[in-house]
Amino acid sequence: MESVVSNASTAGANATPDLHQGSPERFGYKWNRYSRMLPAHQEQFRRWTVPLRPEDWRGAAFLDVGCGMGRNSFWPLRDGAARGVAIDVDERSLACARRNLQGLETVKVREISAYEIPYEDEFDISFSLGVIHHLESPEVALANMVKATKPGGKVLIWVYGRENNEWIIRFVDPLRKALLSRLPIRLLDHLSLGPTALLWLALRAGLGRTDYMRLIRRFGFWHLHEIVFDQLLPRTACYWTRDEVERLMRGAGLDEVELHWVNQISWTAIGRKPRAAI
Repeated sequence: MESVVSNASTAGANATPDLHQGSPERFGYKWNRYSRMLPAHQEQFRRWTVPLRPEDWRGAAFLDVGCGMGRNSFWPLRDGAARGVAIDVDERSLACARRNLQGLETVKVREISAYEIPYEDEFDISFSLGVIHHLESPEVALANMVKATKPGGKVLIWVYGRENNEWIIRFVDPLRKALLSRLPIRLLDHLSLGPTALLWLALRAGLGRTDYMRLIRRFGFWHLHEIVFDQLLPRTACYWTRDEVERLMRGAGLDEVELHWVNQISWTAIGRKPRAAI
């Protein structure tokens, strides 16, 4: 993480990173296959955006970076956001987002890379949920989010934490890097049914003491399968400590940075873009 923070100030001078070193087409497959909106998605959204209350969205303009199937743009609009832009790069993801946000005329779904966000001083709230930690150059994406936000506006990210995920980092992550992320995506989809079944049984046997385990114990089998599949498919997945996330946010020039421990396994970070000096 030291290199991420130290490179933040010079990222704009470098060539645009290769987005496909990430996994947009693999997530595009996932969102195309698992695009149904579920009631549990609202609770997940509230947890991931815990520093923001429903009334904070009222009248706001927002940017959703890495919108996937569009579900995280739905809730701000329902809470009264004035308008929004949801961006992603895989056409299957964008098609799912357009279907899920159909009829909501105040949101635009656009094919834009997190590395090439064209807006400047445009949005009250820019957010990215579960995306920054899958990028090879997270500091570039975050810098672009800050640029797109109005002075005095807020930038929020939700990312995987290292704390309480040591078993994933030690056992699952090496297997994902060496094999699973290289498998044909349809094959991995089917293979992930096995670990999903084991997790489903373990949860019903009372396994797990974290808030996250208590949350997903309420989920159905296919929702669990989507989560397991999501963990196994990406080429890049970073698990960051609290200090690393805070350095990333402050390295992007944000003030009033707050960190929130989400589900005892992840971090939500929010900061304010400084107002221009008078």
